[in-house]
Amino acid sequence: MNKKRLIVIDSNSVIHRAFHALPPLIDKKGEQTGAIYGFLLALFKAIKDFHPDFIATCFDVHAPTFRHKKFKGYKAKRLPAPQELYNQIPKIKNVLEAFKIPIFEKEGFEADDIIGTIAKSASEEKSASELEIVVLSGDRDPLQLINNQIKVLVLNKGIKNSICYDEDGVKEKYGISPIQMIDFKALRGDPSDNIPGVSGIGEKTAVKLLKEFNDLDNLYKELEDSNKEKNITPKWQEILLKQKKQAYLSRFLGLIRQDVPIDFNLAQCQWQGYGQEAIKILQEFGFKTLVKRLSETDEDNQKEKADPLKKNLKLW
Repeated sequence: MNKKRLIVIDSNSVIHRAFHALPPLIDKKGEQTGAIYGFLLALFKAIKDFHPDFIATCFDVHAPTFRHKKFKGYKAKRLPAPQELYNQIPKIKNVLEAFKIPIFEKEGFEADDIIGTIAKSASEEKSASELEIVVLSGDRDPLQLINNQIKVLVLNKGIKNSICYDEDGVKEKYGISPIQMIDFKALRGDPSDNIPGVSGIGEKTAVKLLKEFNDLDNLYKELEDSNKEKNITPKWQEILLKQKKQAYLSRFLGLIRQDVPIDFNLAQCQWQGYGQEAIKILQEFGFKTLVKRLSETDEDNQKEKADPLKKNLKLW
């Protein structure tokens, strides 16, 4: 019996990747549509490769999140995206509505938190014991969510290629398990989000510490046990103890929440295929190539479910 599949899309990260990966496209009104086109390319490819039974899309809300309230420096160094990108987001939402794909967002939270909540909720539904969840993202932040039921499909080299990570793939790539990616960021930090981490600790040291101590709690338990011999140099002991508060702040900032109060049930995400409304809105944008690809994808989606190992995907 084939597993049912849910694709959850980290929409903002895919839109940003699409906007910067493709040359600007201009519609008959003189407005840019490249991010819309690229987003749909990524969506259609994911549908063709994975044949989902359910699809959900998650968006950021332009408002401070609980992370900003905890740490004013969160994402403070990130430059705002061009207005031409932001102008395309409402249009992408219009396309999703025409495709009858539900949109989830919540003020005070990021798309990653919505994704984490949907993945947890979907996997816990009684009817979802055979459900496979695929998170489509433009970055690797959702890797911490991976388990035996959840994979993460990361756009690589623009939007043409993808890497599909499972548990073994994360261990092979980073040397640690998906759940340890949370404390990896707590130790190393994340410059793109201005998450400080522990100053002086890079990727290799963070991985070495996690292999030795498993997680942040056990690391500090060992460090603070005066009766126990420590397999860490005095220099690193001093650095880690001095920056304990900063390490735990970084873990708080990097942890994807899975308890966002949203109204979700799996049935509302049932993928219905491409209808006339979907074709019409693509024609309005002048996406003739996508209309053709849409029909090809829809025909292919009626066939036997895809196995990503047999597709043109790199499965880590």
